[in-house]
Amino acid sequence: MSAPHEPEPGPAAARLTGRIRSTPSALLHEEVLEPQFTYEAEHLLPWYAAVEKVLALEYRRMGLVSPAEAAEIGRVLHGLTRDGIAADPAGNMSDLAFALEQHVERGLGHPVTAWHVDRSRNDLQATAQLLFGRGLLLDAAAALLDFGLAVHRLAERGTDLPMVGQTHLQAAQTMTPGFYFAAVSEQVQHTLRRLLATYDGMNLSPLGSGAMTGQELDWDRALMAELLGFSAPGRHALAGVASRAWVLELAAEVSLFGSALSRFTSDLMDWGSGPYGFIELPDELSGISSAMPQKKNYPILERIRGKSAHLSAYYFDMLLAQRATPFSNMVEVSKEAGANLRPMFATLGTTLRLFTVVVERMGFAEERMREAAEREFLGGLTLANELTLRESVPWRRAQVIAGRYVLAAHAAGLRPRQTSPDLLSAAAGEQGVTLRAPAELLAAAFDGAGELYRKTTAGSANPESVRALLAEQDTEYERLAGAWTGHRARVDAGLARIDELLGLSAPGSPA
Repeated sequence: MSAPHEPEPGPAAARLTGRIRSTPSALLHEEVLEPQFTYEAEHLLPWYAAVEKVLALEYRRMGLVSPAEAAEIGRVLHGLTRDGIAADPAGNMSDLAFALEQHVERGLGHPVTAWHVDRSRNDLQATAQLLFGRGLLLDAAAALLDFGLAVHRLAERGTDLPMVGQTHLQAAQTMTPGFYFAAVSEQVQHTLRRLLATYDGMNLSPLGSGAMTGQELDWDRALMAELLGFSAPGRHALAGVASRAWVLELAAEVSLFGSALSRFTSDLMDWGSGPYGFIELPDELSGISSAMPQKKNYPILERIRGKSAHLSAYYFDMLLAQRATPFSNMVEVSKEAGANLRPMFATLGTTLRLFTVVVERMGFAEERMREAAEREFLGGLTLANELTLRESVPWRRAQVIAGRYVLAAHAAGLRPRQTSPDLLSAAAGEQGVTLRAPAELLAAAFDGAGELYRKTTAGSANPESVRALLAEQDTEYERLAGAWTGHRARVDAGLARIDELLGLSAPGSPA
């Protein structure tokens, strides 16, 4: 029985591999390959080109291509634009790496035999994707710094303004908006520090890992890593092409920060609501009701909180796309699992820009905030402390007496500053306690803004403590900005060095 007739290899199969005899199907091209090609050509092409330039330098160093050939390869790559390549099932199997290789070959004056010897798409793609992700992180860090500094300026405006602080959604203790927004600023700095650690952990070059077990030629992985702005080459070839842990780490940090943003936004939504009216946004950041002309809404806060939910959804998308996959080079991990990396950072950027303009334009309704603080019996803890420290009342009994006094004062229609020593003495008498100076106890406990200054611990709502913290944050913002600026400068310097070594000028300038 004769073997079935096999079709002749198509153009792509003939040029790219001897293993497959046909080009990708129309369905695969239209639904998967072309959209992936378009995305990578739009967003990752400069990074692919940078890696290829470094490889050309290495071929030159190893003596496999001449200096003139390396320079020519560099020039072809240097002039490449998105319009210069296209997904072509018959010509490049709709693969960006193949399209880039063929673009260079077409642009050379003569074939360069050794170019692309001992090479794999696996570490090329892993490196380009990591460079792309690193760039997204650098941009996000800049937006996060802008947001943090705006929050810090807002905190400085409100360090002495008393307002009600809540626990369990109930009035609890006196604080200030400066104290509150200093906490937001602390969270921003915490996130920036964690992202710096993530950057350091991910900033290891996969280039030289090959397909999975390393490469056969004497590639200088340390030099290639340095030129691409990495701190060092990754230490394990399989991890270089198989691991996308950096994607999950970035997404996890963004998700955690998004959760914190949602909580801060929830507070602002409460503060801006009718029953509170503590803050106000300008008309251009506000909305209206189509039916109720008396209303002024703040849908921008709803947008911020709503968008923060997407950040966690993106993290779970990436996590689920990686779990239970083999630890090797997999399209599922390298492309599908990271498909939402850019949308996640785009959403984070939008959320931060919206929140930044909110804190820059926010106004405090100072009289309403003060009046609300003066209306609540926020000095209950102070009264209990005073009962114990001045009158030697056991602490738990002091708590009962303070609570009984507040209950009686409410029943009598008193406000906190309308103190009644008789009511306090009566509450103490119910517990078998005789007070020596009830009026002094009440004056110490319910003196309005003075409650802030009774706090003595570092990190408290005491305005002096808040100002000290904000000064420390000032210094930390300078350090963090310097660290992130240094990372970007290292990347830029490496890319410039690559072009310099190839004898290339900046794009658009004369050679």
